[in-house]
Amino acid sequence: MELERGLSNRHVQLIAIGGAIGTGLFLGAGKAIHLAGPSILLVYLIVGVFVFLIMRALGEVLLANLECHSFVELADKYLGKRMAFVTGWTYWFCWSAIAMADLTATGIYMRFWFPQVPQWLPAFIILIFLMFLNMMSVKLFGEIEFWLALIKIIAIIALILVGFYMIVTQFKTPLTVTSVKNIYSHGGFFPNGLSGFLLGFQLAVFSFVGVELVGLTAGETKDPEIVIPKAINNIPIRIILFYIGSLFVIMCIQPWDTIASESSPFVTVFSTIGIISAASIVNFVVLSSALSACNSAMFSTSRMLYGLGVNKHAPKSLMKLSSRKIPTNALFFSTIVLGITVVLNYFMPEGVFTLVTSISTACFLFIWAVILICHLKYLKETDNRVTFKLFLAPYTNYITLAFLLAIVFVLLAAPETRIALIVSPIWFAVLVLIFNRYYAEGKAGDNLD
Repeated sequence: MELERGLSNRHVQLIAIGGAIGTGLFLGAGKAIHLAGPSILLVYLIVGVFVFLIMRALGEVLLANLECHSFVELADKYLGKRMAFVTGWTYWFCWSAIAMADLTATGIYMRFWFPQVPQWLPAFIILIFLMFLNMMSVKLFGEIEFWLALIKIIAIIALILVGFYMIVTQFKTPLTVTSVKNIYSHGGFFPNGLSGFLLGFQLAVFSFVGVELVGLTAGETKDPEIVIPKAINNIPIRIILFYIGSLFVIMCIQPWDTIASESSPFVTVFSTIGIISAASIVNFVVLSSALSACNSAMFSTSRMLYGLGVNKHAPKSLMKLSSRKIPTNALFFSTIVLGITVVLNYFMPEGVFTLVTSISTACFLFIWAVILICHLKYLKETDNRVTFKLFLAPYTNYITLAFLLAIVFVLLAAPETRIALIVSPIWFAVLVLIFNRYYAEGKAGDNLD
């Protein structure tokens, strides 16, 4: 029995958008603007270009290997079982950590309306709710993700439309007149110099983490030859509209140096234009964003475990499918692991989640590099490329890999991410040791039950 191909074109399109728009934009934009000033627009543009190239590489190699359900199976085919093992468990860990952070966020968001409710309770209820939703059918997952992503899209489009109206009419706010001049009249385009510009990359990269989720939908997508290229090719439009468009409007309405780094600039803007209930509106939007991320994470982690089972890198029991063709055991295991969040919300400080999320972000750089290297191997082994090609390959592969390496050095320069980069190699070393011992003792494959 195979996974159900129950995701339609609109589901995949919105899953791709949901993967590209998350808390990194809604909550992290304030800090990003604080670090880089108006030059954050250029930062997002540069990161977006490289993310698009990574996705083109992923799309080409997936469409050339439709029997593979994810890029982990591609790693197995092109880079060997050891790399597939490390990649699979690393990607599972990345999404588990992100889900833990987002589940924690849902508890914080719910306390905005219900301050007497303990923070762990909403996280627990949402975790169980999403587990049952994911048990129903992949089509239902796609439907829920469609509507959750739609809320984010409507909120951003509303901000952009209102913002452009304010720019055209030169709307007066308590701080200034809404104008494009606010972009460059407060210290220039690079007010914090080269260092501020470079530090902005860490948050921009984090904002795009998860965009490769569309690659995991290949095994459950109807007509992947049509749907996947369309979803990937629309990424530049999304980047320009949702990231660059929204941040441009925000800095036109309110000068960048008056935006608080610890709060969401979306709240600030809606408050500035006179919407009294702005805080509640934005809280609802960021809550839906966190729910969307958790929903995607549960889908992702369960499919990763299923793929690891198929490749004999995890117990065979994780391959079990329900009558609805859902990997229920893999879903249950991921839910139990994510349930640690409930305990941590009670016992551990929030700094632990910041560290875990930083480690997962560093690991995502590894995942993106694996995608590019798989594509390089694919280029060497094929004489007949599919029509959906990465531009100017393999040169773009090498340039993008160099960019990812440069981001590593940027992360090393930031104190809050330096520890994560130091800890991440330990994770990879442990996985390699487990793999080597696992096979050296002859316990691989069919002996895993």
